[in-house]
Amino acid sequence: MTFRWLKHYSPRSIYTRAAIIIVVPVIVVQIVVSVVFLQRHLEDVTKQMTLTVVREIEMIARQAPEAGTQDHFLTTLAPFLSPLHITMRFVPPAEVPKADLLPWTDYTGRQVQRTIRNRLPQVLAVELPNTRQARLFLDTDLGAVELSFDRRRLSPAAPHQLIVTMVFFGVLMTAIAFLYMRNQLRPLKRLSDAAQAFGRGHTVPYSPSGAIEIRAAGSAFLDMRARIERQIEQRTLMLSGVSHDLRTPLTRLKLGLAMLDEEDAAPLLQDVTEMQQMLDAFLDFSRGVSESAPEPVDPGELLRQIVEDAQRSHGDVQLIACEGCDAGEKVMLRPMALRRAVENLIGNALRYGNRAEVSLAMTSKFLRIRVEDDGPGIPADKRAEAIKPFQRLDAARNQNKGGGVGLGLAIVADVARAHGGALRLGDSQRLGGLCADIVIGR
Repeated sequence: MTFRWLKHYSPRSIYTRAAIIIVVPVIVVQIVVSVVFLQRHLEDVTKQMTLTVVREIEMIARQAPEAGTQDHFLTTLAPFLSPLHITMRFVPPAEVPKADLLPWTDYTGRQVQRTIRNRLPQVLAVELPNTRQARLFLDTDLGAVELSFDRRRLSPAAPHQLIVTMVFFGVLMTAIAFLYMRNQLRPLKRLSDAAQAFGRGHTVPYSPSGAIEIRAAGSAFLDMRARIERQIEQRTLMLSGVSHDLRTPLTRLKLGLAMLDEEDAAPLLQDVTEMQQMLDAFLDFSRGVSESAPEPVDPGELLRQIVEDAQRSHGDVQLIACEGCDAGEKVMLRPMALRRAVENLIGNALRYGNRAEVSLAMTSKFLRIRVEDDGPGIPADKRAEAIKPFQRLDAARNQNKGGGVGLGLAIVADVARAHGGALRLGDSQRLGGLCADIVIGR
């Protein structure tokens, strides 16, 4: 509960999350090891080595003569300096540094400086210009003395090599882990793409691979996809068969009514016509999107053809906008199913209103087809029910201008879902009636 706010900042991709799981422990381990090594082991070793040199300098200082010349001073201490590989010379006051010299990249220089100054109060300056040389400036009765010796006597040689080695192998092992993780996540990505494509109405080839758990999930997905396809096929065959078989008695009824007087046969012919319309609606609903496969389609051109066909049928329909429609841009759609869906929306708009307006909006993420009318619309609390099959909202729509079996919006919703989208109903801000949007993800 306390860390729930972190979800807003955490990445959503499994690849990025796995990368963080790999990288963060490596960085933390390297930081902890580096800090512990520098602050404890390396500093302790440096202090011990520096104290050894300090003791040597103290021993040399005890052997120094109390008086004499600078040459006599150097001659007296020469036998002690030579075995310790220390060089001594007197320097004028102008050559004595005003402050200590410590490069910022020197990890152990500060520990050397503190140790020397704590044990040798006569030190004027400490210079550690590089990793090979060290210089100390001491105050004596005869003047300032410069002591030069090997820097490696004060601290371990090149302590940064450990850090460089850890960073190098940390990066190397992280890269190897990334490659291995990528190979392990590739089957999961393929499964995700196959499931997403199937949700949008596309069936792409897929075979389970990878770890045992991913193979099990892939096999379960294939079984689920096969069951759904069989269910859709059985529904299509059942409704198509029933609707097709009923056409024969309807045809016989029409032939029988044609032998009667027109005045007596008119009511019966109207009933037969309504039954024929119901059968056609059943066939449209049963076919769904199974009659066509996805193919590259220009949505703008498809909408223009649908609107022109509606205008030829003496319908007041206008294509008012086509936002983001680049010339020749193709989108994977089922043209026949989408045409049927848009025609149903336009037919409903003209049945319950007098005017319909169609618009198209395309972005890199979605495709939206909007149909608006000036009819009575559908109340907000009944829109979810209106999309269900065989639902007629006569109280909300104008029944005097025609009726159906309640499959128009259900067919549109089915087509939208088959394209990986949805049907959204709302109020038209332009015409005041119903606003129906077919939103399809790209």
